[in-house]
Amino acid sequence: MKLLKDILYKVHIEAVRGTTDVTIGKIEFDSRKIQLNDAFVAIRGTLSDGHAFIDKAVDQGAIAVICEEFPERIVNGVTYIQVQNTHEALAFTAANYYDNPSDKLKLVGVTGTNGKTTIASLLYQMFKRAGYKVGLLSTVKILVDNNEFKATHTTPDSLTINYYLNEMAEAGCEFCFMEVSSHGIHQKRTEGLHFTGGIFTNLTHDHLDYHKTFAEYRDVKKSFFDNLPKTAFAISNVDDKNGMVMLQNTVAKKVTYAIKSYADYKAQILENQFSGLLLKINNNEVWTKLIGAFNAYNLLAIYATGVELGLESDEVLRLLSELESVSGRFQYFVSPGKITAVVDYAHTPDALENVLKTINDIRTKNEILITVVGCGGDRDKTKRPVMAKIASDLSNKVIFTSDNPRSEDPQVIIDEMEKGVEPQNFKKTLSILDRKQAIKTACQMAQPNDIIVIAGKGHETYQEIKGVRHDFDDMKIVKEFLNQLS
Repeated sequence: MKLLKDILYKVHIEAVRGTTDVTIGKIEFDSRKIQLNDAFVAIRGTLSDGHAFIDKAVDQGAIAVICEEFPERIVNGVTYIQVQNTHEALAFTAANYYDNPSDKLKLVGVTGTNGKTTIASLLYQMFKRAGYKVGLLSTVKILVDNNEFKATHTTPDSLTINYYLNEMAEAGCEFCFMEVSSHGIHQKRTEGLHFTGGIFTNLTHDHLDYHKTFAEYRDVKKSFFDNLPKTAFAISNVDDKNGMVMLQNTVAKKVTYAIKSYADYKAQILENQFSGLLLKINNNEVWTKLIGAFNAYNLLAIYATGVELGLESDEVLRLLSELESVSGRFQYFVSPGKITAVVDYAHTPDALENVLKTINDIRTKNEILITVVGCGGDRDKTKRPVMAKIASDLSNKVIFTSDNPRSEDPQVIIDEMEKGVEPQNFKKTLSILDRKQAIKTACQMAQPNDIIVIAGKGHETYQEIKGVRHDFDDMKIVKEFLNQLS
């Protein structure tokens, strides 16, 4: 129970009808969850507008309504608060309701197109190994020290974020590592949070269905760093052409990392094998279990963050050598029949190119590389032919299949992908609509020592078709088929 006036701290209020000197039970932005004496925040979403449900919320017992426009019906005894932006208001009220839990731990946000999950998850793993209590807010899962909860979004809504940050603070966590998506930034979900640091990974083609232009996508990411406080650090990959852009206007401590450029934290790849990476980081060698140049960048960002957060550099190097790969991120196994299967979340052109180039750098070229790939429905359509071109350019054989078609016709998605295949690569490709059948076919095509890459879904254990989620686990399925063939 909180006083309404207390949870409105920092909210940009334009008008009030009623009194803010009332006690509320909890905050909700879903009218179906409203109970007696709750506060309802009317959010304008992409599919529905919460303002249409104000009357329903009041009828269910809401004692306060936070909205951008007052409703026609004003009920006595209910306080109506008009604000500039209800997304922002939700973020501030949620933080205030939970007594600003981000102030009670060191919160580090990771943003960029690729690498967010790996970096956040491995930072959690590293600080746990260093003996700290740690929290994680990621695409894959939410962790409150050792307790695991299911994640539904890359960056959850403001209420969920603050609820779990509060749980972490109460559990005695000293650190929390959090993925920060462009959607989350744009929808103000990270407003009201106090960040100790921010990490920029890279910026490539993604989410243009939402942001419309690459410039807008870039500027939304940049705004995260613009809003960091002076007490924070901003760590940026300056090998990416937008790396310095992220740091242009931040007042936080500017920290750079790179493999190709001059930077505060510099790495060199000495060896890149299926068994791991040998890196030289700031003139110190370290062997790690992760694979590929893209993971060299991830590990360098993790090293920089560990040092900036106060760990000794030698201790960070030792911990890097112990880190295990993240679920669905270049996860691989070798079957009894000597076929290697790699499952990766790569669902952007850059991520897919990184995975396939990594394998091509490692393999001897005597093996056949078979790639199974699809593109998600109801998402950026412009990347479909680009991903198909990359897959067919960098693989010996490619099977185009369904990813999460959602509400779209999966055949239409595949047709749009196929437009990107160059004429010389036509013979390499085939299309199989059913993802399970596509994986089975890849397993049947493979010979000993060949490599199968299954891209796009990674850690996901479902396939979404026409609004329904069906059980589907790429790694589980490919293991079953390959073990049957052995």
